[in-house]
Amino acid sequence: MEDMWAFRDAVGCWAAGGPGGPAGGLAVRLGLRTAVLLEGLSDLAAVEALAVRRGRDLAAEGVCVVSMGGAMNVGRYAGLLGPPGLGLHLTGLCDEREQPYYERGLKRAGARGSGFFVCAADLEDELIRALGTATVEEIIRVEGDLRAWQTFLRQPAQDGRPRQQQLRRFLGTKKGRKIRYGGLLVEALAPGQVPAPLEDLLTSL
Repeated sequence: MEDMWAFRDAVGCWAAGGPGGPAGGLAVRLGLRTAVLLEGLSDLAAVEALAVRRGRDLAAEGVCVVSMGGAMNVGRYAGLLGPPGLGLHLTGLCDEREQPYYERGLKRAGARGSGFFVCAADLEDELIRALGTATVEEIIRVEGDLRAWQTFLRQPAQDGRPRQQQLRRFLGTKKGRKIRYGGLLVEALAPGQVPAPLEDLLTSL
């Protein structure tokens, strides 16, 4: 797992303009065949949590899950990890509103045939709808965030908003919260509750 974290760090440095040699060397050492491109760390936490639940060791299977730090970076990462770069098969998740960015970025990288799975709003929204708002609120209570949630609900901007939208916004109001809850929400899913984009992604690997 340390080598996989080193690979992710090397890819991040490469994407920022550093040398690609370290990432290439680690990709060979790890036997990578597929890169799963995700918008952020909360998506990464969710994908890895589901893999663990299914008894999957993605690293041992030659699969690297990568956080790109935003949808706008997909073209850069596709170029580095896909056909023009390391030649890995590319897949991942994207939000419906950002699908055009992915299509353009993958086309530029010569990876148009890659399979990306689309979330209606984002993965957090998919997970909240799958679990139901009452279950998500109970998870918030168990995690010790009930007071913060109640304070959030008293904000004028939240008055009259649907509960699902309130929960989705709450998860993004504090640094690190989305990442923590990405894994927690997946862990709370019953076997038949896994959102289709997440289920289809893991099945495809």
